[in-house]
Amino acid sequence: MTSFTSSAPKKEVKFRKPEWLRKKINPSAQKEMESLLKEVGGLHTICQEAKCPNISECFSKKNATFLILGNICTRRCTYCNVKTGLPTEVNLEEIEQVTKSVIQLGLKFVVITSPARDDLPDGGASQFYRVTRDILEKSPGTQVEVLIPDFKAKEESLQKVIDSGAVIIGHNIETVPSMYKIRRNASYERSLQVLKRLKELGQNKIKTKTALMVGLGETEEEMIQVFKDLLDVGCEFLSIGQYLAPSGDYAKVKEFVRPEQFERYKQLALDMGFKFVHSSPYARSSYLAHEYLGHESANKELEI
Repeated sequence: MTSFTSSAPKKEVKFRKPEWLRKKINPSAQKEMESLLKEVGGLHTICQEAKCPNISECFSKKNATFLILGNICTRRCTYCNVKTGLPTEVNLEEIEQVTKSVIQLGLKFVVITSPARDDLPDGGASQFYRVTRDILEKSPGTQVEVLIPDFKAKEESLQKVIDSGAVIIGHNIETVPSMYKIRRNASYERSLQVLKRLKELGQNKIKTKTALMVGLGETEEEMIQVFKDLLDVGCEFLSIGQYLAPSGDYAKVKEFVRPEQFERYKQLALDMGFKFVHSSPYARSSYLAHEYLGHESANKELEI
């Protein structure tokens, strides 16, 4: 899962974040959502676990990305704040807990994600299926997006999430190939294969989405090549945001990318063929997730 806060450059010299990266967190705006999560008990959000800088904004709008399958990851990526260790058993009660929260909050668009669960034979795909189906059956006016780990590219796991009824299936490529040392037990080629097979197994009916972090030392040429690779496997939705390290023990920020460069990446990606792109310093894979399909619907109306 993509996770971001700030750190020092390579020489460990302390420096301030630029003005465009000084987003303030408003704890009072989070109270209602956090109270609900405590009320249902045992629920996690990636917003909290990854210390997302958009948490106040999203929680105040009653938007959240639910983290199923616990809050412990079996991988130790050096950019992510989610805890690493031995996960607990799959909690079947969270199926009803997530749906209850969705209904109580009146959510019309929900994102479901999880840590990597390499300890499970299917990587947790069955739980994604059960949670999504339960939401759709009990809250028929709600759409669900799932943001999945790579499931080690197992086709039966990918088919399971395709069959869940999710309107978008996301899998984050995270960074350019030269930076893949930050993704433990993952590979660029495998992530591309996951996105490709989602389209093929879903008979091109599934919308696929991915996210990239910048500021790790990547070049524009590398980014453009990743755009090409993603389009080659049918990915149509893209998010690009600034990497911010959770602490000094994580991969270092090499550059604070300027807003103009984010706008340039957005225009390049759209010109190359992506259907919708969020590209800004605070863009994250699940941030304003409902806008991707909304934008597509608007385009269809204009075509008519």
